Formats: sequence, C-alpha cells, structure tokens
Amino acid sequence: MRFVCFDQDRLGLLTEDGIVDVTDRLGIDAEDPLVEYIQGDYDANEYADADPDFRREDVTVESPVKRPVKVVAAPLNYEKHIEEAIADKDITTDEWFSIKDKGYFLKAPSSVVGPDHGIELPFDDRRVDHEVELAFVIGEDVKDVSVDEAWDSIFGYTILLDISVRGDQDRSNRKSYDTFTVIGPSVVTPDEIDNPQNLDMRLDLNGEVRQDANTSDMVYTCADVVQYASIGATLEAGDVVTTGTPEGVSELNDGDIVDAEIESVGSMTVDVTQRDVSFADVNVEKGGQ
Repeated sequence: MRFVCFDQDRLGLLTEDGIVDVTDRLGIDAEDPLVEYIQGDYDANEYADADPDFRREDVTVESPVKRPVKVVAAPLNYEKHIEEAIADKDITTDEWFSIKDKGYFLKAPSSVVGPDHGIELPFDDRRVDHEVELAFVIGEDVKDVSVDEAWDSIFGYTILLDISVRGDQDRSNRKSYDTFTVIGPSVVTPDEIDNPQNLDMRLDLNGEVRQDANTSDMVYTCADVVQYASIGATLEAGDVVTTGTPEGVSELNDGDIVDAEIESVGSMTVDVTQRDVSFADVNVEKGGQ
C-alpha cells in the first residue's frame, strides 16, 4: 500500500487513479493521521482496491508524517558522494563523515514539509544545495536492535529531499531551516518493494539530470542505520530515518523546479522560491549580564 497524507489531516491510499480517503472509513481523527495509523489497531487493506475519492491534482499532498519526533539522518553514505565532497573541499581527506566514525545527525521536525509546499531558500547570498535520499518511517519503538531485526521495524519507504545551506555552521543548523526536509509523496509498505538496497534514484533540476544512482551504492544499508541509531536513542514509531545522498548535488536558485524519483517508491515535483533576506545583514548581538 501507498499511504498519503493530504488536505491537512486526511489519510489516503495513493493509487494509479487517485486517492482513496480512508480517514473516516477507519475512524481516524488525528493531526498526524499516519502516525495514528501506525500506532493504532487499523487495517486499510480492505480499501486498497476501492474507487478513488479524489484526483491527485485536486488535493494538497503533505508530508506523510507531519511532525516526526525525530528525523535521523545518515551522513555521507555513498562512496562517490564522499569523493565529491572532498573534491569540493567540504571536508578534508583526513575527515570521514561515516556513520561508524561520525554518527548520525538530527534534523528539526519543523523543517518537514510535503512536496506541494515547496522549498524556500532562506538567504539570497548563501549557496543552498539539493540532496535526494531514500528514507523510511519507523513502524515500532526499537532499541538496541540487530541488523536482521531492524528490517522488521520499517513501516514503509519514501523520498526525502535533504536541503542544505553550505557553510561553517553545525550540520543540523544548516539542514534544519523551514522547508529543508521535503518528504513524500507517499510511504510505500515493504511488500511493494523487492529490495530497498537495489533501487534506481534520480533527481532532475529544471529538466537536467543532476543525481542518478542506485541504493546498492550505499556504504551502510537501511538496516545498518537503524541498528546504529537505536544504540544511542530509542527510535519511535513515526520517526523518519534517511540514508544519505549520492553524488551530483548542486545549487538551488529561485524559480527552480526539482523532480525526484526513486524506483518503486514514487516521484515528486517541488518548486523553489527565494526569501529576500541576506545572511550578511543578519546581526546577532551577544547578550547576557
């Protein structure tokens, strides 16, 4: 099944013909309906073949999880992107931002939006890059799980755009501006994906291919990320985990259109707009007594 959240608090099943609204059919009344579905005793299978209630273009598609407790992100997790980052001098050759050596990082839940919301660039004088990633939603609370057990904790897979301001600030700062975590359009349950570690993924910027890779190129698998993250913190049902981006990241600008697609998971088109604010004009004075 492909779960989609739309029009503020509606939960639906995304089909080829449209969206089957299961909110009232299942008796779900929650601000974050997919999390309610995951945590509750619900079963949407009987509606999987129902006639759609809405056309996709007639609704506003939001992030499948509107406010996850945590967005857990793997650092550099594709070999060629590691090489790319070194070449761009984002890191030096004696730095290794892998999960093993540097751990994961967190993104602010307030940065999460759906594909129909769009990306808003916070400054007109700072470079902001796109990163397409395979992400997934945790289906149960897990702590200290093995790699084998980790696969069973995944509720479903989705596309995530990890948007990043380039600079010297802490990574979680640079990646946590509003609209910097675009998730969607749906969460696809594992039974619809043969092998999450063998999926083609692609990002086009204004119709030009920028990122084109396969999830088989990951250094650490989805289960590896869950296993490592669950050592330090309990992963809770509804948390979002994202697995890093392949090579090909590039700069976003006002008016850009981002098309992202992951095989068997889905596709989304996201607009980019620019705020009229300069980072150079930001004046933060030291306070205190």
